[in-house]
Amino acid sequence: MYELLKREGLAKRGRLHTVHGVVETPVFMNVGTAAAIKGAVSTADLQEIKTQVELSNTYHLHVRPGDEVVKKLGGLHKFMVWDKPILTDSGGFQVFSLAGLRRIKEEGVYFHSHIDGRKIFMGPEESMRIQSNLASTIAMAFDECPSSVADRDYIENSVDRTARWLVRCKAEMERLNQLPGTINRKQMLFGINQGGIYEDIRIRHAQQITELDLDGYAIGGLAVGESHEDMYRILDAVVPHLPVNKPVYLMGVGTPANILEAVERGVDFFDCVYPSRNGRHGHVYTNQGKLNLFNAKYELDEGPIEEGCGCPACRTYSRAYIRHLLKAKEMLGMRLCVLHNLYFYNTMMEEIRQAIEDGNYQEYKAGKLAGLQGM
Repeated sequence: MYELLKREGLAKRGRLHTVHGVVETPVFMNVGTAAAIKGAVSTADLQEIKTQVELSNTYHLHVRPGDEVVKKLGGLHKFMVWDKPILTDSGGFQVFSLAGLRRIKEEGVYFHSHIDGRKIFMGPEESMRIQSNLASTIAMAFDECPSSVADRDYIENSVDRTARWLVRCKAEMERLNQLPGTINRKQMLFGINQGGIYEDIRIRHAQQITELDLDGYAIGGLAVGESHEDMYRILDAVVPHLPVNKPVYLMGVGTPANILEAVERGVDFFDCVYPSRNGRHGHVYTNQGKLNLFNAKYELDEGPIEEGCGCPACRTYSRAYIRHLLKAKEMLGMRLCVLHNLYFYNTMMEEIRQAIEDGNYQEYKAGKLAGLQGM
């Protein structure tokens, strides 16, 4: 159940109640594609850096170690030793990202595994069954994520098929949640809005999926090559056609600036690989902009990544030491940078929630953006 606690314009301060605990929104979900955050980050670390939701990927876990293996081991929460909510992406994005390895049919998608080349079929029912085996808190509907540069006819056909797939996803999830052998019989389902950069297709699809009264609604197919201006234009068009009393999730987004802009437009949930990926390359986020710790100017810098930061890296280590670790290719350097970046994102979401509660989100957003310097 989703509680809408406060609004400032379209910005929402909410609370999602789940079988694995309460999620305070807006929230950033920390991405652990294969049930782990890249950069040697443990679930104990995630607790320390204020993570509310961990995100794993259906396709990757189906390929390795196998969803049946995870089910035999008690589900994803028990497998990775994490007691808070988990959202599983449906595998639909792989339809987009593995374009050279797939064929899309009405029944679903035929893949070749990127690991060993074996044939894989995934449709709405298969995606729901895999996610049920994983026993995540929130399952995502199976969809196609068309390219942002696809022509209108292709996108219209793709969105119509995604709408038909969603009906099948809902029916299968309802069936699975009634089975005695299902680990999480209160698994939630979020539908996904698609439509490229065509406002009318997006709006029509949003209205269609709203009629299904799902647990939440995602906006997919953005952050896949279109401009930030197009992204914001689509959000302006679509979010008003999604239920205000349900969480709205902008998939795969993004930079701190993207998040600040999307919150203003009514988005509750975010995920992105940027903080962990950038951290593994020595790029760290601060309230004064992004730093590259490989730069020689940090060689003798005894200060933390950011003064006043409470993350495990900043509480203990200097920029000089972390730079040395990165240069020496010691994994600890990557790990500390990833921990810092995820802490930065999770703390920013805390600040956003507080600003909406206090009714000064616009002032907070302007100040934050000025400090971030276009980060």
